[in-house]
Formats: sequence, C-alpha cells, structure tokens
Amino acid sequence: MKIGYYIKKAALENDSRIEDILAQLERGGVASYRIRCCSCVQPGTAMMLSFGGDGTFLSAAHIVAEAGLPILGVNLGRMGFLAANKPGTVAGDILSGAWTVENLDMLKVDCGNLNIPDFWPYAVNELSLHRDTAEMLGVDVQVDGKPLPTYWADGVLVATSAGSTAYSLSAGGPICLPAAPVHLITPVAPHNLNLRPLVVPAESRIRLSGKSRSGRMLLTLDNRSWSVPCGTVVTVESAGFPLKRVQLGESAFIEALKSRFFWGQDVRNASE
Repeated sequence: MKIGYYIKKAALENDSRIEDILAQLERGGVASYRIRCCSCVQPGTAMMLSFGGDGTFLSAAHIVAEAGLPILGVNLGRMGFLAANKPGTVAGDILSGAWTVENLDMLKVDCGNLNIPDFWPYAVNELSLHRDTAEMLGVDVQVDGKPLPTYWADGVLVATSAGSTAYSLSAGGPICLPAAPVHLITPVAPHNLNLRPLVVPAESRIRLSGKSRSGRMLLTLDNRSWSVPCGTVVTVESAGFPLKRVQLGESAFIEALKSRFFWGQDVRNASE
C-alpha cells in the first residue's frame, strides 16, 4: 500500500506525532510520500492523510476531490469535525484495515462570465455571499427557478449537510447528519424577522445575486474568498462527484457533537 500526506502549516513540519504515524506505517509495510499539489499524486495511492485541523482538510480536499482519492483527516488542530481522527490510533487502524470510505456531497459554483483568478468552483462545507462594507446586503435567492423573498442581512450561505456544523451552525442553521441528501440556505444576521434557514433537496439548483449600495460583496467557498461586483449571479448545485472521506471505525458524528459542542449538556443528563 502507498499513502500520501499533506501538511499546510509550517509549525507541523517536524511534528513528532506525524513522524510517529509515518514510522508506524512504514514498519507495517506502507510507503508514504508528501503531496503538495494535484500533480504530486502518484498512481496507486490508496489515500491521503491531512495533518492539521479542518482548514487544512479543506485545502487538502482541493487537491484530491476531483481525482477521487480518499482523504483521512488527522486532527492536530482544535475543533476537528472534518479532521476528526486522533493521531494515536490512525496508523493502527489503517494497518488493520479498520476503515471505510464515506461519500460527502460537494457544491459546484458557477459565476457566469466573471473572471476570478485561480478559482476552483467546488466547496465541501459552504458557499456564501457576504457584505464587504458596513452596508447591508440584499440577497435574491431562487430555488429551481422559484424566487424566495429577498434576504436583507450580512449575507446568505448555502451549505452541504456535512457543512451544517460549520458556518451555517454559527448563523443559526440546523444540524444535519453528513449523509443527509440536503442543502441548507442560511441567512447570516438577517434583518428580516420572518425569514429563517431553509432545507432543500440536494438536487435543487440554487441561484443567488446580491445588491448593496457599496457595489461590492464577498464570495466565499469554504476557506477561500474574493471580492466581486454586486449583481453577480451565482448558481449552486451538487458537484456531481463526492469527496471521499476515510472513516476509521464506526461513525462518531453524534459523539463529536457532544464532545466538541457540549450538545445536550444539562445537569439532568449527568447519568448519561
């Protein structure tokens, strides 16, 4: 077996936890090499390890998603929802074959004829249109050609089910199991009291455009952002191919909610 690995932060270059994992894999007969970009991926690679937090995982996904190479997030950061695996058990689980691959829905984004340098039109967690000045942003949204009332807010985001625990959660959106075939439309700090997050089928085609007196807005895809003109029409739909995430053991999504967000923590639940 051959495995690639990705490191984004310079502070992790000589991290002993990474060196230990790679050494354990080598002793078990698994060769490893570093991946820095798409062209670095070698034929016959079984998976890629992403060493860091969720931000590193999102950057690594850019490299492997279209190639269909599975990615395993090793949590050397803080929250770790996408990169959820603790370093101490990774090598042993890989060598024992105690892993499976789950498919995560991704978003495909089309900005029409707008020329954005180095634009990769896919997102794992979410896309958002956001104000880039103090001026409020009006966002017109259509779902399968049917217009919704204009959202007057700091912005509006469209999230995958896997991205429900990221930006959408902080904006008041619902939590979804990663396998749920839905997308979320969530306003960010809305000034409309009667407009709330909306759950739509993943096969829906969503169209957004923003308007503001400033004439500009921020377009973000996961951890990447660009300033674009208001009036830019952004179309969002499923990518048509999944991000293949390696899962060690059984899915621990509910446990992650409880341990990272203290979900349901209540003195009355102390015995659970």
